Amino acid sequence: MRYIDREDAGRALAPAVAAALADSGNGSTPLILGIPRGGVTVAAPVARLLDAELNIVLARKIGAPHNAELALGAVGETGVTVLVHDVIDGLGISQETLEQAIDRARGELEHKLSVYRKVKPAADVRNRVVVVVDDGVATGATFRATLQTIRRQEPLLLIGAVPVGPQDTAGDLAVEADMFVCLQRPRWFRSVGEWYDRFDQVEEAEVLAALR
Repeated sequence: MRYIDREDAGRALAPAVAAALADSGNGSTPLILGIPRGGVTVAAPVARLLDAELNIVLARKIGAPHNAELALGAVGETGVTVLVHDVIDGLGISQETLEQAIDRARGELEHKLSVYRKVKPAADVRNRVVVVVDDGVATGATFRATLQTIRRQEPLLLIGAVPVGPQDTAGDLAVEADMFVCLQRPRWFRSVGEWYDRFDQVEEAEVLAALR
């Protein structure tokens, strides 16, 4: 099953999130947190269909040298850093190079915070039912950092939700949340984008419009 676009993926994800909320036995209206940029355009229809509040939670991938799309890990907006040691060791990344990559990611994260938080201040998640949404996961480093960021703020219930992710990653992420929804867990997985007919880059203006 492929998704037409992120909006389509969000509409498909919403009933599964609703079922997870029902299974939890908690009737509170959830807070839906999208991970910018692509995760917000998936989270928006989820929030709309569940009549829930939409906000964002920020994390930034720590890109590998010469291949920014390959994740060495991720940093979260409260300072959480998650590293993918298998990738770091496999590439022979030195400590100095790793620290430089982490610093770059933190700088990019601060820029994103300055843009998005002017429009939508951070939500108080303490004692709330929180659903973290992205457009998919590959290594899961960014999503893991995000879940750990939210966990430190003591939500009542923490649910992760994505349309697609590889079996191993989905299994690992399930440990980080109270509940984890992943609609498709293919055995053979190359990238998130291959599961979408349209997977264009989401612009900041689109995220800001969703938040407004």
